Amino acid sequence: MALSDRDRSILDFEARWPRHSASKEEAIRSELAVTPARYYQLLGRLVDDRDALAHDPLLLHRLRRQRDRRVRATAAEALSLGR
Repeated sequence: MALSDRDRSILDFEARWPRHSASKEEAIRSELAVTPARYYQLLGRLVDDRDALAHDPLLLHRLRRQRDRRVRATAAEALSLGR
């Protein structure tokens, strides 16, 4: 299924936004008209979408690496707590 205009807007926003900016949540609300929580839900779904990958491969690879790091860190923390 092709990307919707909203999906492309989310990907384009994420690609151009500085990674560590305090005003990102405000910009999400004003530019995309969604809550930050909803934005991250939608972005999370797009990470594994083939059409999203075709739209911006560099962004998607970066987002996948970030997700994979978080998953590994969470698993390592769970293992260390279980000992």
